[in-house]
Amino acid sequence: MPEISIERLPDASRPLLDKFYRSHRSPMRLPAGGQAWVARQAQIIGALCLTPVDHGHWLTGLFVAPAWQGQGVAGCLIDGAQAEQPGPLWLFCHPSLTAFYARRGFTLAPELPARLRERLARYQQHKALLAMLRVSHPPVDQARETTLR
Repeated sequence: MPEISIERLPDASRPLLDKFYRSHRSPMRLPAGGQAWVARQAQIIGALCLTPVDHGHWLTGLFVAPAWQGQGVAGCLIDGAQAEQPGPLWLFCHPSLTAFYARRGFTLAPELPARLRERLARYQQHKALLAMLRVSHPPVDQARETTLR
């Protein structure tokens, strides 16, 4: 497999991320104040957003291009972003994705920062969502750092 790099997307390049999401008909967008991280293999093949909240970050917008799904790109994106932005990492997901995130070190969040707790309550009025947490970046696996080879 060709090398894939994981990098923070400069603010000036934010429109590239919106274009990536739109090209895959994804409703995701980069929120104001969010930090975008991308996986590249010549072009963007995956992305996520980290928004600072309390003493950690809220992960949103995780999306991997369909041709690259199932190849470890999402895990590398999460690991790479959290390595650069250490601390708790929260996310909201549909219950069907619990196992996917559990394999990446997330557990059900026993509590949330007030800002996220309020947001989750609003979201849960319209759809089933769970809050998950990864306390810290797991030890780096020698065979798979933040670059897929």
